[in-house]
Amino acid sequence: MTPDELLRTELARAAAAIGAPEGTTAALERPRDPAHGDWASNLAMTLAKPLGKKPREIAEALVAKLDLAAAGVASTEIAGPGFINFRLAAGARAGGLADILAQGAAFGRSNVGQNERVNVEFVSANPTGPLHVGHGRQAALGDAISALLESAGYSVSREFYYNDAGVQIENLAKSFWVRVAQASGIEAAIPDGGYNGDYIKEIAERFLSESGTPPHPALLAGAEAIAAGERPADAGLFEAMRRFAVAALRAEQDLDLKAFGVQFDVYYLESSLYTDGRVDETVRMLKKAGHTFDEDGALWLRTTDFADDKDRVMRKRDGTYTYFVPDVAYHVTKWQRGFTRAINVQGSDHHGTTARVRAGLQALEIGVPKGYPGYVLHQMVTVMRGGEEVKISKRAGSYVTVRDLIDEVGRDAVRYFFLMRKGDSQLVFDVDLARSQSEENPVYYIQMAHARLSGIFRVGEIDTATITGDGVQWDALAEEAERDLVASLLDYPRLVAGAAEALEPHRVAVYLLETARQVHLWYHKHHVLGEPEAILRARLALAKAARQVLANGLNLLGISAPERM
Repeated sequence: MTPDELLRTELARAAAAIGAPEGTTAALERPRDPAHGDWASNLAMTLAKPLGKKPREIAEALVAKLDLAAAGVASTEIAGPGFINFRLAAGARAGGLADILAQGAAFGRSNVGQNERVNVEFVSANPTGPLHVGHGRQAALGDAISALLESAGYSVSREFYYNDAGVQIENLAKSFWVRVAQASGIEAAIPDGGYNGDYIKEIAERFLSESGTPPHPALLAGAEAIAAGERPADAGLFEAMRRFAVAALRAEQDLDLKAFGVQFDVYYLESSLYTDGRVDETVRMLKKAGHTFDEDGALWLRTTDFADDKDRVMRKRDGTYTYFVPDVAYHVTKWQRGFTRAINVQGSDHHGTTARVRAGLQALEIGVPKGYPGYVLHQMVTVMRGGEEVKISKRAGSYVTVRDLIDEVGRDAVRYFFLMRKGDSQLVFDVDLARSQSEENPVYYIQMAHARLSGIFRVGEIDTATITGDGVQWDALAEEAERDLVASLLDYPRLVAGAAEALEPHRVAVYLLETARQVHLWYHKHHVLGEPEAILRARLALAKAARQVLANGLNLLGISAPERM
């Protein structure tokens, strides 16, 4: 049992002894000022009404009934209107490290989610080019959110939704046709709204190498049609080129994701919603539910019935669907696949889609809860190098790619920098800082803390497997730096649980940086090797526990925990 669990148990016993209602539990929180102790409880104030007494009077009665030794408490203080501050005995506090040593990589995990199935959709980039830094931030967020939910006991499926239909894919196909024509010696220009990056040239050359050069008359006529704003007449060749370009860019993006260490369980194609008839079926269901109406030759959904600010067009006059209709159909599949919870990690430009997708799902009247799906929206990324903004990639042409950053600073730094701020805040990615091997670089600083702790065992030629909580004199960890580090390590499960509930992996990133600071402070102030036996064993246990917590936190963020640097 951890020190806080012991204290909660003893508080509950004391509360029962003074007549508190059956089942009373005590909440504990860290005081804002560490000088006030290790834990604080407002239990006396929550009992004021049921007991009909003043909080301070109840607090005094609770303290009088507490078995301080059983709770591992060295002293108590009643503050303000009735808060009780607790200072733990050094041995009781540090004894919680035994749980870390026993649980190892499982420390911080829980079963709050009880294996509930959760779908986390992220990245979902159009297959029109390499992944840019905005996709990278989204990949880091989605992967870390998934890991947090898994650590809380949820069954998570990571999903990538490929938008392989629509106007952007049409423009990609036309741009690709032009590049193939150019590579075949035909003068042609990329159409407005098309794609100019060198990567299209590379794919065009691969197409010619693998498929052979298409007939010159067909290529020329198609290029002229594109210049006139039309589709090439050779529909078969145009479709073959579209499929080749999409497949090539999907493979390209998969390589980007592999370099970033992100893997998906499901790849879902937007085009399948049409070929499988799911879009038409969703529209039919919405009509049947009675929430649609016709106006000016278009079909509308009365989304204002479900908290949207205005009604939305579903099917335009020309018979094509607006983009939110397939989105609704897509989320119906998530619900039907058994995901009782769905989370979409998307850019802030998707803010306007949240209300209409949820409204569409509610209008179907199939039991989808109101907040389905949940959204985590993130701001864009500004890349800086040498004090100046970097806006373009040599290969992509118009933007900085994820691969550019990984090649420059490494996967670990990219992941940490993308996660060190809350998703809805603007992020400045300083390439020079991310490359530096200094204390100013947060990911280097955290990894160095882990490496230093590993070095203690390497230099001392100590097998870490021999370090357990058995027989350790925990009260030997009496120094202030040790007390602070122990408190931080034992807070890890609570920190992870809060980050998982809030879907905020930046909390883990911030925690790791602060814990690393405490590790470095302790490492510099206090020796481990060569100390008397009781202190040596206690500090080795602390070093192993700290190393384990740092590794667990880094693993949640998809970052390595090196033993040497």
